[in-house]
Amino acid sequence: MEELWFEKWFNSSYYHLLYGNRNEAEAANFVESLTRKLDFTAEAPILDLACGKGRYAIQLNKLGYWVEGIDLSPNSIAAATQHANDRLHFAVHDMRQVYKPNYFAFVLNLFTSFGYFESDAENQEAMNAFAQTLRPNGTLLIDFMNTPKVLANLVVQETKTVGNTTFQIERRAENGFILKDIRFTDSNGQAQFFQEKVKIILPSDFERYFAAAGLKLKEVLGGYDLSAYDANGSERMIFIAQKI
Repeated sequence: MEELWFEKWFNSSYYHLLYGNRNEAEAANFVESLTRKLDFTAEAPILDLACGKGRYAIQLNKLGYWVEGIDLSPNSIAAATQHANDRLHFAVHDMRQVYKPNYFAFVLNLFTSFGYFESDAENQEAMNAFAQTLRPNGTLLIDFMNTPKVLANLVVQETKTVGNTTFQIERRAENGFILKDIRFTDSNGQAQFFQEKVKIILPSDFERYFAAAGLKLKEVLGGYDLSAYDANGSERMIFIAQKI
């Protein structure tokens, strides 16, 4: 079976090179703000779902919380596991499958790590799995791009140089998805092409997913500063929902 785009791209070292400049101080501040906003407790288990190399899970663990991180990329989990301890664990796992039923007090899905699948049914399947992973009254937080603003201000072409690699990036909205074509020459002089494909999901779509999964939407925030959501101005859509 042919690899799906996210299986191939997220397991590439060039994915981490392209996105490696994320601000660690911002991550730390966001995590600390979340702990206050969601009222985390030291013994309440937290799941970082689609955790990558564990950026947020590691920050939460440093604050004293019990955290597990799961991701589809074996390379990312291998890197994250280097930071594991008795209160921080990582595993390779597909988000469409329930990880630990009725176990976690909090499930976090951060940095637009949703909407990767071809069908709406698969996105709903993933949301159902998120809900089933939560214990009763548990909290789900999904951090997604602010789709209305992204569509209104789509950057069609961009060139980004990181180290010795220059990435040529093209974006477009097509058939219900935002596509990002990424081209570069690798260290062996070979031309490479990857494509990111994220479903155009509006706030009303998330509300539908939540309701079908047995989740109640509590609040929508607009950024990592936890500001109120504004469709035209916010950088992010951060949904907080509770298992009914």
